Amino acid sequence: MRQAGRSLPEYREVRRGVTMLASCLEPELASEITLQPVRRHGVDAAIFFSDIVVPLLLAGVDVDIVPGTGPVFAEPVRTADDVARLAPLDPAALAPVVEAVERTVAALGGTPLIGFAGAPFTLASYLVEGGPSKDQLRARTLMHADPATWGALMDWAADVTGTFLRAQVMAGASAAQLFDSWAGSLSLADYEAHVAPASSRALAHVVDLGVPIVHFGTGTGELLGAMRDVGADVVGVDHRIPLDEANRRLGGTTPLQGNIDPALLGAPWPVLEAHVLDVIGRGATAPGHVLNLGHGVPPQTDPDVLTRIVRLAHGER
Repeated sequence: MRQAGRSLPEYREVRRGVTMLASCLEPELASEITLQPVRRHGVDAAIFFSDIVVPLLLAGVDVDIVPGTGPVFAEPVRTADDVARLAPLDPAALAPVVEAVERTVAALGGTPLIGFAGAPFTLASYLVEGGPSKDQLRARTLMHADPATWGALMDWAADVTGTFLRAQVMAGASAAQLFDSWAGSLSLADYEAHVAPASSRALAHVVDLGVPIVHFGTGTGELLGAMRDVGADVVGVDHRIPLDEANRRLGGTTPLQGNIDPALLGAPWPVLEAHVLDVIGRGATAPGHVLNLGHGVPPQTDPDVLTRIVRLAHGER
């Protein structure tokens, strides 16, 4: 998953004194951070190191990532005038991202790179809330109180993040992943009516490039079919729902990604081993299964545990 390297001492060393957003926009550093988990763990693919707010920053939005808090926006977007002031993302502004991807692909050789971007709902939620939120209440209120403004904001977010994702694939990424952190706060009806069209619009930026598309969300067990139907080839599943149940809900036709519970990374090895084998077994019910975590790697995780999981998974092939 994304953030695969943040438990590594070598990651903390290269990030020393460098802010999150600065590290995302320094091509040599972003590439190095992307490569570290591949070198350390021997995983089968790399996840491009970035953050979902990078394209917003490059489009001129005043955002900072505050340690211990997350993205914080100087001016929340809550009215039609606020949306009208948002500028489109100039692809030329993505030059540091393109260079980082090209460097990484060259260094990886035959190991594929997965591109990464935030889904429109998560981006719009951050913009409306002005920062992280437990329930996205302001965003969900705007969705219903002013559907026109909400729709315009979602279209803008879709094009910004779609342009960001397309740049990564054009620079050599072998797959594209759309990451919807906050979609789990939505009902299926709200997702289908107010979010799915924008997610589909974002993925339309890369669908012609012929790479596999992964769509992942947290707490989205009730949305799996709708998330697939926006244009995904693979559906990511978090730790809250077993993969065999996810496969049943998707009709047995969709490859799955997931879903080791990050909380178990600190459990005794026999407990974690049994869990990983259970995930692999349940994933075998689907047409395809990409084994990974059901969300990001906790920073306190022992890196040796992650390496051990990879070795276990490779032995189960």
